[in-house]
Amino acid sequence: MKGIVLAGGTATRLYPLTIVTNKHLLPIYDRPMIYYPIETLAGMGIEEVLVIVGGKSVGDVVELLADGAHFGLDLTYRYQRGALGIAHAIGLARNFVRDDTFCCVLGDNVLRGPKLDGVAREFETGAWGAGTLLHRVADPHRFGVAELNAAGEVVGFEEKPEHPKSDLIPIGVYFLRPDVFDVIERLAPSGRGEFEITDVLNHYIPNGGLYTRVYDGHWTDAGTVTSLVRATELAARAHAENDLAPPPERPLEPGVEMAAETGPAVDRPARVHAK
Repeated sequence: MKGIVLAGGTATRLYPLTIVTNKHLLPIYDRPMIYYPIETLAGMGIEEVLVIVGGKSVGDVVELLADGAHFGLDLTYRYQRGALGIAHAIGLARNFVRDDTFCCVLGDNVLRGPKLDGVAREFETGAWGAGTLLHRVADPHRFGVAELNAAGEVVGFEEKPEHPKSDLIPIGVYFLRPDVFDVIERLAPSGRGEFEITDVLNHYIPNGGLYTRVYDGHWTDAGTVTSLVRATELAARAHAENDLAPPPERPLEPGVEMAAETGPAVDRPARVHAK
């Protein structure tokens, strides 16, 4: 299974914080936001990840993540022109995915809970065409919302409804197979002018083609000021409970390493441990 992180968009809901930078570079407790979705994919045992970038500070994202070796990953990058929606961004990954199953995680999603390797393997070895994790939230109107039948099965998703039919939303973790790219090519943009991931998920619901599991860990997005604060509080609580591993050490650049080895002893700790 391969992985995708979506780290584009304009993030106008976080202005003025994002006027001059990409929101995925904003700090959440002790690390940049984008570390969290990358750690989610690494926890699935995924080794190859494509980062879809766009908007501001693209070079800063690449400089921060580099080749991904310090995450135990092999990272590559693809540029998305304009904010055309999640489904459009996923469609850019066709050449990267090729014939493999893959998991796409939104770059502003913070998940704190059990690793998802078992969930990823269940989807990969099953017959479902697509899958997503569901989570109960107090403000479902901000998201795509699941509609359930009397048996509790998902029968559809509605994007940002004024009157939500449940409090269950698909959080930004999507399991997909290569045939999704043909589905995306046939999509029409929504009233918001975007290609919606909910339309992709709805395509697979008939005949039991959609895999869903309710995520029982802690989750939040970080796409608004309020949810950014909530994400920081979530990470801080995990740290207080000794449940937040330190961020990975960045590999030293050759020039920095040489300076650390040959420079004055007083300089060595600061240069070696600089993030």
